[in-house]
Amino acid sequence: MYRPAADRYDRMTYRRSGRSGLKLPAITLGLWHNFGGDRPYEVARTLCRTAFDLGITHFDLANNYGPPPGSAEETFGRILKDDFAGLRDELIISSKAGYHMWDGPYGEWGSRKYLIASCDQSLKRMGLDYVDIFYSHRFDPETPLEETMGALDAIVRAGKALYVGISSYTSEQTARAAAILRDLGTPCLIHQPRYSILARWTEKDRLLDRLEAEGMGCISFSPLAQGMLTSKYLSTIPEGSRAASGKLDGGLIDAEARQQLAGLNEVAAARGQSLAQMAVAYVLRDPRMTSALVGASRPEQIVDSVGALSNVSFSAEELARIDKLAFEAKDWG
Repeated sequence: MYRPAADRYDRMTYRRSGRSGLKLPAITLGLWHNFGGDRPYEVARTLCRTAFDLGITHFDLANNYGPPPGSAEETFGRILKDDFAGLRDELIISSKAGYHMWDGPYGEWGSRKYLIASCDQSLKRMGLDYVDIFYSHRFDPETPLEETMGALDAIVRAGKALYVGISSYTSEQTARAAAILRDLGTPCLIHQPRYSILARWTEKDRLLDRLEAEGMGCISFSPLAQGMLTSKYLSTIPEGSRAASGKLDGGLIDAEARQQLAGLNEVAAARGQSLAQMAVAYVLRDPRMTSALVGASRPEQIVDSVGALSNVSFSAEELARIDKLAFEAKDWG
């Protein structure tokens, strides 16, 4: 029988999400990859146990995570029964809807029909009465924003979620969404954008300034740029990696890119961190950031990410060198 580490809450930093009453761990475990039906159950189980033993209380999912879609939620539902039974009130569980999940016109985007049906399906897969956070996974340009936000409000009022959030909305879209939800009486808790050393659109869009004004938190996904900001690609494309399997465009990892990554690795080494740790620390350097959402295929990667919390401050010289070495490539996530 799994017994969580007694000192788990001493090993994690917790940050308040905006002006809400909710604190989240500075590191969140994302179940985007490695938790689907194509992966051994015991691997997923070990990853979740490791995370919780380190004080990671937040587990982030979406309806389409797998493969196949939905299987990550099913896997996590098993883990809730097998290992986390009796611990529900110590956990923050989030899910999302917005990307393609089932056939036909009601299986993606942001309609009330899709969001509420998707939330119901997610709860059933995980065996839950409610999730802590339910997100609109992406902005829908063809559905009135009032309908999408109204659906989130209805989900909260039905007791199916405690809080709501949005993901990948621009600063202007965020302001509109927050205003609608505020008028409905269900404040928007948090925004989940893609953000890393290699993906900086949030800085250009001044998203954190907008979130601060709205009282919202921020949790970044892909802070490691889907593995690019690790030691994995410094010399070659390893067998079994995302680039080798075609999930990441290996053609982008050329000699120039490796030189830039090597330079970033040198900055990290001078800080006493791995490249992955520096990437996580970079995302968390601003106190307005609530959490960094990391994935993992091995327990050691979770331990490494938590180790980044020992140093999340950067000198002006370090930031200048990172800016000089960084390069945008949206396909690297």
